[in-house]
Amino acid sequence: MEQSLITAEDALLVAEHAIKQATRAGAAAAVAISAGNGLSVAVRNGKVEVLEQHRDKSLGITVYLGQRKGSATTTDFSQAAVSDTVAAAVNIAAAAEADPYAGLIDPALLAHDYPDLDLDHPWDLDAPAAIELALQAEAAARAGGPGIQQVDESAVSRYRGLRAYADTQGFRGAYRATRHGLSCTVVGAHEGAMQRGYWFSSARRAADLESPDSVGRIAAERTLAKLGARRLGTRKAPVLFENRIATGLIGHLLSAISGATLYREASFLREAAGTQIFPDFVQIDEDPHLPRGLGSAPFDSEGARTVARPLVAAGVLNGYLLDSYAARRLGMAPTGHAGGAHNLRVSDQGSDLAGLLRQMDTGLLVTDLMGFGVNLLTGDYSRGASGFWVERGELAYPVEEITIAGNLREMFRTLVASGSDLERRGSVQCGALLLAELTIAGK
Repeated sequence: MEQSLITAEDALLVAEHAIKQATRAGAAAAVAISAGNGLSVAVRNGKVEVLEQHRDKSLGITVYLGQRKGSATTTDFSQAAVSDTVAAAVNIAAAAEADPYAGLIDPALLAHDYPDLDLDHPWDLDAPAAIELALQAEAAARAGGPGIQQVDESAVSRYRGLRAYADTQGFRGAYRATRHGLSCTVVGAHEGAMQRGYWFSSARRAADLESPDSVGRIAAERTLAKLGARRLGTRKAPVLFENRIATGLIGHLLSAISGATLYREASFLREAAGTQIFPDFVQIDEDPHLPRGLGSAPFDSEGARTVARPLVAAGVLNGYLLDSYAARRLGMAPTGHAGGAHNLRVSDQGSDLAGLLRQMDTGLLVTDLMGFGVNLLTGDYSRGASGFWVERGELAYPVEEITIAGNLREMFRTLVASGSDLERRGSVQCGALLLAELTIAGK
C-alpha cells in the first residue's frame, strides 16, 4: 500500500527552520520542498517486468546576499542537515559574482491566499491489483487481431506528491497533487514489416482514467492501422496534426515565449508581444485553477499568484511567460510562470478529426513524430514523421519514413483550422491542427 507522505504542516516546519537559518546569516532566501511516493508496474508476455515502490523528497534553498546568489539541496530533512544546507548556500553566495537581476520576487505578487484545486486523489492500489490491471490491458491488446505480434509493455502507475514553498518575505504555501496512469505499447507485423503503436491514459483521479480494456484495444488498433505503410514522394501538401501531436506545436510556442529563451535572444518571437502570430480565429486561454487539471497550480515555483488570462486573443500574442529573473532581464513584470504555463486550451471551429479530414480533402495526417529538428531562434521546423495519406477526406494508406519541414512563424500564421477533439491528458488541451502546407520529403 501507499507509504505515508510527509504532511504539508511538517514540510512547512522544515522550510521554516531553513528560513530562520538563512535570516540569521543575513540572507534573503526561498525554500522549495518536494516529496512524493508511488507505485509503478509493467508486464510483458503475462509476466511482471517492473515492480517499483518509490519515495522521493528534496529541499532546495536559494539565498541572496545582496545580488549574489547561492543554492544548495538536501534529501535529509533533519534540522542539522537543513542547517548545513543553508550554510552551504550562503558560502556559495558569498563567493559568487553579483548579478544585477538576482533576487526574490516582488512580495506584492505572492499568493498569500490561494484556492484548493481538488488535485489530491490518492489511489488505494496495491501491487497485485496494479498487476491485474496491466494484465487486462495486455490481454485486450493481444485480442486486437492476427497482426498483433507482441505487447511490448503494459504499465500502470500511481503517484502522490507534495510541494511546499516559503521565503523570507513571509510567503508560506503547500499543496498535494496526484497523477495516475495506464499505458500499453504494441508491436504488429505484416509481410515482414513491423510497426509499433501506443496508447495511454493519465488523470489526477483514478476514476477518470480510461479502462485497461480501452487502453489495450486502442493501442492495438493504432498498431494495426500502420501495417503496410509506404513512403511518399517528395511534395508540398496540407498537413493535419493529430491532437496528440498538435499539442507539441503549442509547446514550441510556449518555449519561444518563455523568459529564458527571450532574454538570451534565442526566440523567433522575441518582439512578437502585441502582434498577430495566428489567424484571428485562434484563441488560447490559460486557466491555472481548473479543478483536477493536470497543469493546475495555485501558485508558481516562486510563490507568485497564478491567474487566468488569454495568452492569444484573435490571433494576437498578449504577452510572455516570465518568472521574476527573466522579467527583470527584459524590463517587464513577472507573469506567474516560474515553472511553466498552466492548463492551456486552444479554441476550435466545431469540427472533429473526421470533419478536418474532409476539409483538408487531400494531404497528410501526422500521428507520430521523431527527432527534434526545431530551431527556436529562426523558427525552422523539420521532423521525421509517420501517419496516413488522405484522399477525398478519407484515410487512403499509412505512410512512414518521411520528413515534414516548414517554419513555425509561417505555420502559425497559415493555420487553417483547429479541431474540437481536445487532447486532455496534459497541460495543453488542443484538438487536431490543420496547416495550409508543409514540405514533405520522402523517396
